[in-house]
Amino acid sequence: MKQQSEIGKLSMEQQFQLRRFSDQVGNLSKEQAQEFLVELYKHMLSKENFYKHFLKQEWGLDSSPFPAA
Repeated sequence: MKQQSEIGKLSMEQQFQLRRFSDQVGNLSKEQAQEFLVELYKHMLSKENFYKHFLKQEWGLDSSPFPAA
């Protein structure tokens, strides 16, 4: 099992992708950057909802112990 400090570490490929991303967003105007951040945040929230739904299904928390009437 990975240590907590290793989980958050970026792989070399991820570091390269982060550098490319940094270079790309460095060329955005303020307005473009703001629009991009809003879209990125929306995407993060959607991903969070997906993970919550997936975990509820996997852990059997989605179904109610009482049948619907």
